[in-house]
Amino acid sequence: MFVTGRLSLALAVGVIPLVLAGLAGYPPYAALGIWVGLCALLVVLDVSLAASPAKAVVTRRVPQRTRIGEQVPASVAVHNLGARTLHALIRDAWQPTAGASPERQRLTVPPGERRRIDLPLLPRRRGELVSEFVMIRSRGPLGLAGRQAQHRVRGAIRVLPAFSSRKHLPSRLARLRELDGNTSIQVRGQGTEFDSLREYVRGDDVRSIDWRATARAGTTMLRTWRPERDRHVVIIIDTGRTAAARVGDGTRVDAALEACLLLSALASRAGDHVHLLMYDRVVRARVTGVEGAALLPALTDAMAPVHARLVDTDWPSAFAAVRRLTTRPSLIVVLTAQDAAESARGFLGAFPDATRATSILVGSVTDDGIPLLARQRGSREEIYLAAAAERTMRDAENVADAIRRAGGEAIAADPENLPPRIADRYLELKAAGRL
Repeated sequence: MFVTGRLSLALAVGVIPLVLAGLAGYPPYAALGIWVGLCALLVVLDVSLAASPAKAVVTRRVPQRTRIGEQVPASVAVHNLGARTLHALIRDAWQPTAGASPERQRLTVPPGERRRIDLPLLPRRRGELVSEFVMIRSRGPLGLAGRQAQHRVRGAIRVLPAFSSRKHLPSRLARLRELDGNTSIQVRGQGTEFDSLREYVRGDDVRSIDWRATARAGTTMLRTWRPERDRHVVIIIDTGRTAAARVGDGTRVDAALEACLLLSALASRAGDHVHLLMYDRVVRARVTGVEGAALLPALTDAMAPVHARLVDTDWPSAFAAVRRLTTRPSLIVVLTAQDAAESARGFLGAFPDATRATSILVGSVTDDGIPLLARQRGSREEIYLAAAAERTMRDAENVADAIRRAGGEAIAADPENLPPRIADRYLELKAAGRL
């Protein structure tokens, strides 16, 4: 049972007979008791005349997946099995990040009929959104009180990453087609595949001359090469405590997901095998052995429920898990936040040895507001902030130098620019025959 604001108004109106009884010489408390008893009688009558919400059958209609910022056409249907008209107030128990309307929705359902009401959602956070029940309140004819019932009808929707870096994909695919399609590049060495023969022209690399073909043709013939396909790209996303820091409108791990999706889409079109590992102390998500058009859906589905944990990442175990994924020549991309020497010790100590066949990129998300703070010195507070910002940038550069000395490449950028920069570096490695 529940009561409405009309009951409070009705009790407040009782002040009038209370004052009149006092002026007439009657005991005011007796008049008050009579009025409260009358209101209670009306409440009982209103509740007894209200349709029973427990006799309704509730069903949901909600998609299984959506992306952040996309409106979800969710709805609830109520089938009234009772003998009275159901004047219902409906509340769907989604969490606040689902973006459901805070207002309770009104719905009138005649006896034996079924009505549907739209309850659209606008998710603001990636992950699993769940509503375990729908609450229905049935008002009585007087509007003073009514009945309520909870219907256990579970609704769940998985909110996928937005993949806003998709806008950079067409330009990178055009460069990939130029690299691997109509024109073959002249590169030599490990990581390339033979493409065709052509006549030598001045300026070509003499190491690519095919002497047998030259003897047969009577003129100097040159081998041309194209980037090798069927390579492996292993992406590690750090889900430890450093990935929980907020940068811009999201966290560092959200920016890492964008970089992973753009690189995976590009590598898949290039014919390479993509492996994903999200790790802190245990594997939070793993995608391997998925090719072609099924890759991006598998990646987004695996990424969606994973959030950063407030623990230190076990980097020796993370790199050991990478070695178990593939032993083939590959590109290893580590998306993490190593910008302080103290927190990067474990990462640098476990850093794998880069070889001619294996390239290692370390992508870090930076806050583009830090350089701005370093330039502001208008007041005492700004001077202190500028000193802290300069210290942060110097620590990040020291860590980047340590990564380069270990044989890797460090790429640092803000959340908007990190995905295209990693994609561009992938294309450069392809063009250079290193992948």
